[in-house]
Amino acid sequence: MSRRAVAVVLVFPLLALLLVVSDSPYPSRPGPPRDAPRALVAMGDSTMSGEGAGNYEPGTNGENDNWCHRSRDASVWKTRVAGVGMAFNLACSGANSEQVGITDQVRNTEGSQARQLAEIARRYRVSVVVVAVGANDDPRFADVLGTCLRAWIERRADCSKSMADEWRARVDRMVPKVERALRDVRRVLQDVGYTPRSYTLVLQSYAAPVSPDLPLDLQNLAGCPLRTGDLSWVGERAVPELSAGLREAASAAGARFLDLADAGRGREACAGGKKPEEEWFTRLTVDFDGLRDEARARHALQESFHPNARGHEQFARCMTDFLATTARSAACRADGEGNLRAVTDRD
Repeated sequence: MSRRAVAVVLVFPLLALLLVVSDSPYPSRPGPPRDAPRALVAMGDSTMSGEGAGNYEPGTNGENDNWCHRSRDASVWKTRVAGVGMAFNLACSGANSEQVGITDQVRNTEGSQARQLAEIARRYRVSVVVVAVGANDDPRFADVLGTCLRAWIERRADCSKSMADEWRARVDRMVPKVERALRDVRRVLQDVGYTPRSYTLVLQSYAAPVSPDLPLDLQNLAGCPLRTGDLSWVGERAVPELSAGLREAASAAGARFLDLADAGRGREACAGGKKPEEEWFTRLTVDFDGLRDEARARHALQESFHPNARGHEQFARCMTDFLATTARSAACRADGEGNLRAVTDRD
């Protein structure tokens, strides 16, 4: 067979294939349009939603029993990422890892945050996902503080004495749940066309809201009614061990990690004494108007010992600093001017 004949034999099948392709074009590329605005998405629980910062978005302050308390002063609205102009806050006060992941569970009238993320990711180009979750799983940190509050009221022994032996086990049980939630975040993004390298996933930990370094005249219902031993345990053991567990979960899921365990040092609730405006956390906060309403009464203390607007601004400063690096992990530390910055192992 001549070379021309061989060429004809090879070319005709190729032409036929091109005709088939032209009649059946490739399906559209999954994910958002190429010119979609880039977005930052916050997910998780109260420390990310903005609980304690006030200025809550309509519909999340008890309306129709939605107590997500998403604040317009939450850190997500103050975090800056180069080239990213949109932000979304999916976090909900009280959420646990299951609610962040793929689930049919409903809390505060809202369902899976991961599924909500998928809807956003189809319309916007999600560049960064920041997650704060885990404290409402087995550690049940809010309940722990409530138990310690009752110990102060009833003049019982430090509640930390009963918590200490089981705390590490609680944290250990939490770790795989947080890891699963982070993997669910990756899964929904993959399903709509994202690759792991097309976005940044960050897990942040929690800052200790209280410290034993507070005036004795505020160690009461006017400020921080917790026993000294319990205050020490929260800052020196409970929060650091919680952060260590979250670091483990982040590493297992391939997420970056920002450690906030010491972020509020010296700025905890009541640490400012007569200058509460210098604190980054709410003191004991009671919604007295809510106490008159049976439906709202059980949420009357909900804001207590959460970061306030100043705290969220500082956490956002640290997150902004961290996202500008390529470091896998960092810790928030105050600089010479008292502002938080992300300190990596290289710093």
